[in-house]
Amino acid sequence: MTDVMRPFFVRLRCLALVSAVGSIYAGRMNTNDPFEIFLVCAPGLEPALCQEVRDLGFADPNVVPGGVTIMGGWTDVWRANLELRGAVRVLARIGSFMAFHLAQLDKRARKFAWGDVLRRDIPVKVQVTCKASKIYHAKAASQRIETALTESHGITLSDEAGLVVKVRIHDNEVTISLDTSGEALHRRGHKEAVGKAPMRENMAAMFLRQCGFDGVEPVLDPMCGSGTFLIEAAEIAAGLQPGRSRSFAFQDLASYEPSAFDALRREGNGASPVAKFHGSDRDSGAIRNAVANAQRAGVSGWTEFACHGAGEVRPPDGPPGLVIVNPPYGGRIGNKKLLYALYGTFGQTMLTHFKGWRVGMITSEPALAKSTGLPWQPQGPAVAHGGMKVWLWQTPPLR
Repeated sequence: MTDVMRPFFVRLRCLALVSAVGSIYAGRMNTNDPFEIFLVCAPGLEPALCQEVRDLGFADPNVVPGGVTIMGGWTDVWRANLELRGAVRVLARIGSFMAFHLAQLDKRARKFAWGDVLRRDIPVKVQVTCKASKIYHAKAASQRIETALTESHGITLSDEAGLVVKVRIHDNEVTISLDTSGEALHRRGHKEAVGKAPMRENMAAMFLRQCGFDGVEPVLDPMCGSGTFLIEAAEIAAGLQPGRSRSFAFQDLASYEPSAFDALRREGNGASPVAKFHGSDRDSGAIRNAVANAQRAGVSGWTEFACHGAGEVRPPDGPPGLVIVNPPYGGRIGNKKLLYALYGTFGQTMLTHFKGWRVGMITSEPALAKSTGLPWQPQGPAVAHGGMKVWLWQTPPLR
């Protein structure tokens, strides 16, 4: 940017900020006028989430680190929470303003139209982060925001509140977001029984998408644990909304319209899946959990579970499909040296009995994946999972 043009762009940005702040203070948060919505996901899965967002008809999604942004209104917030399988949280960025010191933050926070979205009878919790700003003390900034909420707007505070106000101060710009999800979205509301080191539902859904699962082909998991991959696959095939069994934080906002949200809910797509979804595990307790979870999710009619080792698995009758597995790996279970035999047996079983099937495997250890002897495609991007990095390994149809 030239020195001649720089003042023009500075003035343009200031005018945009003044316009945005003015519209916020005028109370536009209670309408369906567009604002930025940040769809959070596990780092590494942003492109997969972006494709899901686009497939569901949300307008102009953009990939950013840690998620996807869209522009929309409250109806889009509700639908994103209800329908997106890959998102962890949905943050509504309800406004922003500039603040260069705490007194300015206090003054502008008091003018902010909190009452358009927050109810006095619902407690909230405030979380503040500061980066590259003249306001650098997050605790002091948090105190100013909390004081503005209580003294100027009569909003109740609680450290145990399920409704969280997230304030990000970056480069002296204060961005205010509401966590509209509450509990993380991988908690679908019907999976009560889990085993050791479970795969989260939102990650399972994105790995299925990356494997090209189309909702029509069969899926098999020979180390199924509590059944996450298979339940997600069956729900996708049946057109079931992932958030159909749970509540959300946005239902406690002043902008929430119960009848409008109820109109977004639906029970499937009216068609029964044409494929079955098969799981097995050598742990009988895991199989009991998987059966119970499938029943609670309403997909027990399309899932089958059996108790045996991965080396004993055989393809079901019918056309080939996808084998997807999240086997033990050293970082989450124990000594990886003991796992080479397990991976080798799994690979040999696939090569011998699963001609025509594709295989997807999640592991933190490339050496373990390679020990299967399977014809892996080039390694994909790392995905953050439980404090470590994992990769999805994929094969073409086995020959």
